[in-house]
Amino acid sequence: MNAREHRFPCPNCGADYRFDPVAGLLTCDFCGHSEPIEGADEGHPAINELDFRTAIEARLPEAETEETRTTKCPNCGALVEFDATIHATECPFCATPVVTDTGVHRQIKPRGVLPFALNESAARKAMTDWLGRLWFAPNGLQDYARKGRKMEGIYVPFWTYDADTKSRYQGERGTIYYETRTVIRDGKSRQVQVQKIRWRPASGRVARFFDDVLVLASRSLPKRYTDALEPWDLAALEPYRPDFLAGFRAEAYQVELAEGYDEARAQMDRVIERDVKFDIGGDAQRVHNIDTKISDVTFKHILLPVWLAAYKYRGKTYRFVVNGRTGRVQGERPWSAWKITFAVIASLILAGVIFYFMGQNQ
Repeated sequence: MNAREHRFPCPNCGADYRFDPVAGLLTCDFCGHSEPIEGADEGHPAINELDFRTAIEARLPEAETEETRTTKCPNCGALVEFDATIHATECPFCATPVVTDTGVHRQIKPRGVLPFALNESAARKAMTDWLGRLWFAPNGLQDYARKGRKMEGIYVPFWTYDADTKSRYQGERGTIYYETRTVIRDGKSRQVQVQKIRWRPASGRVARFFDDVLVLASRSLPKRYTDALEPWDLAALEPYRPDFLAGFRAEAYQVELAEGYDEARAQMDRVIERDVKFDIGGDAQRVHNIDTKISDVTFKHILLPVWLAAYKYRGKTYRFVVNGRTGRVQGERPWSAWKITFAVIASLILAGVIFYFMGQNQ
């Protein structure tokens, strides 16, 4: 995914093409010429997975890896790819000035890409609408965001993992029953129903095939933001073509394959435990032990589209992310001190008025 491959000269005027999310074409902003991406109209062909064990043992074919030119932001740690002609810019994740270094990294190539479906203006509208629904956000930030600098279109790296699992478990199945007891309250006796649970041993097997367990491979954005951008329509993944990246940036992955798998396993284990509880049945369940055998583990490195805005407003940086397909927005919630103060004063006044009228009625 070398950044130099992301530049596509227009055959009409020589300026650089960019991928137009609305038209789904490579478009030249200078002369207006456009052309389709080769093979993009062939639907969504299946994307071949790679074998996890082969990759961990560094036995992937050389064609599945590549060298990338990247630089690391000194503030947020983002690892962003740069074109060979660019030497200084702002970090798209936190707006910190950065100077590119000469570092070269060998990484696993992406297998799939989910192209942008929203252009920058649609993403900006989604962001400002989201800010407008935050009651205590500063008005100035919303105006600044609406008129501020251009948002960055970033392809964010993810891993997906497939696996076949078979699990044995031991636990207990609980059946609720009630006992009648006599209690004395205020000198009077009365009968009440007390809930009890009768536990019996339970054991069995469950099996599940996991498809495309998604794990963020970036450390540049808070995971709670990117998780909140889900769901992603992974069925629309395209086989990786650098054409889709024309005019956008791509972040190199920082979470290595093995570390990503650990997180994927944690996600799988939570689902397996839910399956076990369902299999135990009854009114309540206790799970004592789950022994899972996992096989046929495969993976993909994919790129998902995010519109990113990083604004420095009154000395503080605010970051907002927009799902480049659905327009879903997440970000750091800004607070307006004067709005909060006004709300508190208004609440006190309202409480005083209510108290006054209650006193008058009494």
